[in-house]
Amino acid sequence: MTEQHTPNPRHDSGAPGDRPTGTPSATLTAPPTPEPAPDDTSATPTARQVWTRTRGIALALVLLLIAGVTIAAIRSGEKHGTLDPRSADQYGSRAVAALLADRGVDTRLVTTTAEARAATGPDTTLLVAVPDLLTAHQQDQLQAATADSGGRTLLVAPGAASVDRLAPGVTADTEPTSDSALAPSCDLPAARTAGKAGTGGGYRYETTLTDTDSCYPSAGAPTLLRLPAATGHGDTVVLGSPDILLNDHLDEQGNASLALQLLGTRTHVVWYLPSLSDDAAATRSENDRSFIDLIPRGWLWGTLQLFIAAALAALWRARRMGPLVAERLPVAIRASETVEGRARLYRKANARDRAATALRISTRTRLAPLIGVPPSQAHTPETFLPALARQLPTPDQDLHTLLFGPPPATDAALIALADHLDALEREVRHS
Repeated sequence: MTEQHTPNPRHDSGAPGDRPTGTPSATLTAPPTPEPAPDDTSATPTARQVWTRTRGIALALVLLLIAGVTIAAIRSGEKHGTLDPRSADQYGSRAVAALLADRGVDTRLVTTTAEARAATGPDTTLLVAVPDLLTAHQQDQLQAATADSGGRTLLVAPGAASVDRLAPGVTADTEPTSDSALAPSCDLPAARTAGKAGTGGGYRYETTLTDTDSCYPSAGAPTLLRLPAATGHGDTVVLGSPDILLNDHLDEQGNASLALQLLGTRTHVVWYLPSLSDDAAATRSENDRSFIDLIPRGWLWGTLQLFIAAALAALWRARRMGPLVAERLPVAIRASETVEGRARLYRKANARDRAATALRISTRTRLAPLIGVPPSQAHTPETFLPALARQLPTPDQDLHTLLFGPPPATDAALIALADHLDALEREVRHS
């Protein structure tokens, strides 16, 4: 293999700066450094190369951003006003509120648990639009207020997170069914009058709950339950799907009839839409929900998509490198390439201390046989410096700083150190 020399940082740095103090005498002054020639072997990528390598990833990121913004813009208005009695879009419930008003039933919208609790009474139907948005603390407060109110509580599509608290003894059984025309199959007057309707997912209830009306079974589980209160004349209705309340599905089957009969038994309807600004939500215990529960589902899906995109990008980039190629060894590498490569590594890591140490060790190793010092003592100042001083008229202090001093603080000082070491070696060889 070709001989490798100690790396010289001058191959990878600019013009040297001012000489540091404590340099050798005039006989050791290095000649002016010539202007560096253009480096055709530079490993630094050009702007064109960087763009060529990264344009695929940049294009993918731009497409993902555009797709995310487009989806967000579409979905932002997709379900705006869901189950809102003021909303006239397909997911709103303005039509139900208008039909109730025609029959003398007024509808009032509330957004806090305190307002919902205060509005309960024997002549009021409390509709809880999205029970799963309530914290456990809010659910307990609401259940305590409605248990003995004498009115009706209508829970719209409660899931496992809320149904067991708001309707004790009831558990969620199945996912919402795609069948929008379920038969009543019960004796509840409202269901028998309405006929087929879309009431969604199913529930199970304990056999100890007497006088319970279970209607519209789906896969063996009722999708509408009416649970009479333990005392008084109130009851709780569990509805498996919000479809019968939505503007878009109100005219299907017996949805309108069922909605009006469930909500029109009292003269007042309090429509409770849970809000994030509700102060009652802040008083819940810390263990009610985990951190993952607090993250919107859209963000979770978005994070998963980003992970998949990153994995695909990594696979794409890895395949571009191609298969491994076997290479016969040993491989002869020119010494200049090794020196230049190591110097670039030193420069990239700002390792001026390591570069200076390598230069000083190499200089001392080459000077040791010229001044009669054994190689084992070439790095001991007490032995090396006196022998070197006898060959030159250089003060010991300058030689110690030059050969054993601290690392240079700047690139210019490192280049100056290399020049002085070269001048010192030439002086010793010529003496």
